[in-house]
Amino acid sequence: MVWSSWLSLIILSFIVSCTTIAASQCSVKALPIVRNISELPQDNYGRGGLSHITIAGSVLHGMKEVEVWLQTFAPGSRTPIHRHSCEEIFVVLKGSGTLYIASSSHSKFPGKPQEYPIFSNSTLHIPVNDAHQVWNTNEHEDLQALVVVSRPPIKVFTYDDWSVPHTAAKLKFPYYWDEQCLHESVKDEL
Repeated sequence: MVWSSWLSLIILSFIVSCTTIAASQCSVKALPIVRNISELPQDNYGRGGLSHITIAGSVLHGMKEVEVWLQTFAPGSRTPIHRHSCEEIFVVLKGSGTLYIASSSHSKFPGKPQEYPIFSNSTLHIPVNDAHQVWNTNEHEDLQALVVVSRPPIKVFTYDDWSVPHTAAKLKFPYYWDEQCLHESVKDEL
């Protein structure tokens, strides 16, 4: 009888600890002020060549005005062509690549993008609703950037190519890294 009680207690403790671990990833309470980035969860969210870490997020950490990510792109990998109703800043920490941006958010479609070389210690500013794509065009080195977005959580509209009308862009919300934790609808202010 004692053995079965101990076994039940061990199983119950395991279930509680697993539930706590799963809930803690989405919890906004009891986050330490200082954290080690290498201990934060990272994932590629089904996109080969991407490593994404949410350092400080609206959904994961209760941030209201900004969200901060660390993203690493393997050689040849890239973001989809996309836009969102927030500003975005990239600080390139290492590597090099190309920023493609179509500053025609008031036209019917993005159009031919302008190309900008990006490199270690460069910064990129993506204005609200400008379609863009970041591409690691370096064949030998990862591209790593600290990314800051305003007005989280973001709604992302993706395009198959630069000639797709804005009205045909595909909405992805919640975005991949917010899916597990976002349980309520968030009103877009636009």
